[in-house]
Amino acid sequence: MVGAALVRRLRAEPGVQLVLKTRRELDLTDAAAVAAFYAAEKPEAAIIAAAKVGGIHANSTYPADFIYSNLAVATNTIHGAFMAGVPRLLFLGSSCIYPKHAAQPMAEDCLLTGELEPTNEPYAIAKIAGLKLAQCYRRQHGVLFHSAMPTNLYGPGDNYHLQNSHVLPALIRKFHEAKEAGRAEVVAWGTGAPKREFLHVDDLADACAFLLRQENPPDWVNVGTGTDVTIRELTELVREVTGFEGKVVWDATKPDGTPRKLLDVSRLTALGWQAKTALRDGVARTYRDFLAELATGTLRS
Repeated sequence: MVGAALVRRLRAEPGVQLVLKTRRELDLTDAAAVAAFYAAEKPEAAIIAAAKVGGIHANSTYPADFIYSNLAVATNTIHGAFMAGVPRLLFLGSSCIYPKHAAQPMAEDCLLTGELEPTNEPYAIAKIAGLKLAQCYRRQHGVLFHSAMPTNLYGPGDNYHLQNSHVLPALIRKFHEAKEAGRAEVVAWGTGAPKREFLHVDDLADACAFLLRQENPPDWVNVGTGTDVTIRELTELVREVTGFEGKVVWDATKPDGTPRKLLDVSRLTALGWQAKTALRDGVARTYRDFLAELATGTLRS
């Protein structure tokens, strides 16, 4: 999802020539393969958008997979870029790097000031390691390696697996299938009380293009909208957008996760960038993309 959005955005950027490899063509957990890629292509900049991602269920079920894969991607791509003489690198992290009970909204400086959310701790630790790798290579070697910490993302190309996806795509699929099947209700996880911030992936891609134009960007910077909604409000929004007319039943035996995750985006705003896509508009666009992907057989599920 993120990689495709970056391609769409950067193809519109003057003077940018993209060097692209699919997952089948280049395994980023293979250090030798990554080193060979850098040596052959000699890019002027690298954007590390690849990651093994998922929602609460996936993170809780496969913690070893999440920490290993994401640590391997971070170390191979960042160290490999340095060894190959790549002068600039942008590493994409995640808002889950911040403490579970961090003051809201979460500023960049709250990193490592408290315990992480247990349900995604392995993923978060790997992302923190990547951020710190970029920071340390910049400090020690003077390379322009920096990071962006996006909030919860959604948009075309998302993963709609009912067990392993994030909350918004899972809701879109649940409500769509319930509507198509004529069901009377949809079961949603948790209490609906937690609050989350959502950023359309095309806005993230635009923020990345913006950051890559900065001569002296921060070591890491939050990327989000600066606003959030409860999961219950999000669920009602998706219900309306998909046209499901039944009721929602909340399963409070399922975990809620972190009570609130709202990013302080003042650092990025001060640099001159703001998100453009309103949540309702973004969800409506994403549902249209879902239907198109479903019709063409390209839906990730």
